[in-house]
Amino acid sequence: MSDPDATLTSYGMAEDFASAPVLGITVLWHPQRERIGEQMLGPAAGGAISLNRFAPLFARAGAGHEGTPLGERSITREPVHIRFVAEGGIQIDHVRGKMGLELNGRPSNGTDRFTASELERGIVIGLGSQIFVCLHLMRSLPRAANVPGLIGVGDGAIKMREAIAQVAGTNMPVLLLGETGSGKEVAAQAIHALSGRRNGRFVAINMATLSESLAAAELFGAVKGAYTGATSGRRGWFAEAEDGTLFLDEVGDTPASVQAMLLRVLESGDYRPLGAGADARSNARIVAATDQDLGEGGFNQALRRRLEAFVIRVPALRERREDIGVLVRHFLEVEAPGDGWSLPFELLSQVFNGDWPGNVRQLGHAMRRVALDLQAGNVPMLEQSVGMPVVAEVVTPPSAAVSSSSVAASRQVRRKVSEFSDDDLLDAMEKSQWQILAASKALGISRPTVYKLLEAHPRIRFPANISEEEIRAAWTASNGDLQRCASKLMTPAEALRRHVGQLGLDAGVPVSQPGG
Repeated sequence: MSDPDATLTSYGMAEDFASAPVLGITVLWHPQRERIGEQMLGPAAGGAISLNRFAPLFARAGAGHEGTPLGERSITREPVHIRFVAEGGIQIDHVRGKMGLELNGRPSNGTDRFTASELERGIVIGLGSQIFVCLHLMRSLPRAANVPGLIGVGDGAIKMREAIAQVAGTNMPVLLLGETGSGKEVAAQAIHALSGRRNGRFVAINMATLSESLAAAELFGAVKGAYTGATSGRRGWFAEAEDGTLFLDEVGDTPASVQAMLLRVLESGDYRPLGAGADARSNARIVAATDQDLGEGGFNQALRRRLEAFVIRVPALRERREDIGVLVRHFLEVEAPGDGWSLPFELLSQVFNGDWPGNVRQLGHAMRRVALDLQAGNVPMLEQSVGMPVVAEVVTPPSAAVSSSSVAASRQVRRKVSEFSDDDLLDAMEKSQWQILAASKALGISRPTVYKLLEAHPRIRFPANISEEEIRAAWTASNGDLQRCASKLMTPAEALRRHVGQLGLDAGVPVSQPGG
């Protein structure tokens, strides 16, 4: 990932509480589902707040009223006291036995203290076995969503939407930085939808799958006879995106020779179709995305500077825990519409406290499996439905001290590439649902290194090297389930998702979801 301090970022807006962030409480889950996402803003550092059945008042941005208390009878009148302590930490006190209180997936001790960094990540509070709220910092006032597809109520979502609204009306290239599954393609589509090019095409390319030998023809087109097998002329992706938006996904994995081609187009707007006698001119707007640090690994730095005309960081889901509730509600209402269902408290606790290495995309897959259980009339099962490990924050009593050795022991040990066998890689990909980023974390190696291992693996292939007939057969046998299809073909899921879309196999099948 690019270091935000080393990479130009162009939000261009004043943060409302930048100098003194205030405490925010967001409703993650409530028996009245329309209340999910409601918020209240508490005190700045040094203040305190009491939380019970009747206070404080929660409201949705733009609702036009003062708000409503949580109000459920399972929440006692006896308040939970929340106050700032030394160095920006938080202490939570409640009377044990009066009401069940869960903090970050663990029962409360009665007095629990959290560090400033834990508060930054968000503290999940379970109240009375029915309601979940997230305690977090707010540096901007709540604002109603004004960008299509980008769901969220916290700082990260607000800043991302405002950055998109700011740049959409320009022709500037945009670089989206964020982990796999965090929503970069959704952000790119939003930029296109809000721009003056909305009536043009939105063309998405996975740059990691480009073949160096055919890259020029795929990007810029070719005339008949330009290369062996070119029995007719072909339009390139730049021509396809004319007057629209060209989305260069995984731009950090672009082959070096292709990077030079892109630089010329971005500098002058001109390109030459393969075998043509004259240049053509591009009017496509460029939006690129990567989960890599373009300042490292030999990426063309002149191209990087061109792409960085405007940079938007798309936060990982674990950095916007306050948004998980509205995302869960969205996915379930799409997949299991109606009011005749509820979710077990234990499952919700897993969902809200999970680390979600696959980000919004992984959450969407999990909720689709939950929806299948709901539609079948079954109680959703934790392991089968969520399908991911839970990483709960440790609740530290005020007297506890964390030693440097215990912190060091909790860090993932990075291993040498030579230590991995082909079976190790295959097992990691299978357990990570064929998501490369998740596999890289599981193995303790970088994402580019995983790519190299995948390319050298005797059984794993990329979609570009699999025949269309084989992909179609596997897609049909998997009933349009992306992860099952990727497992059958032994190919990375992200690259496969792009490929099936290009083959038209996603029509009527939910292979693409928020989180690109």
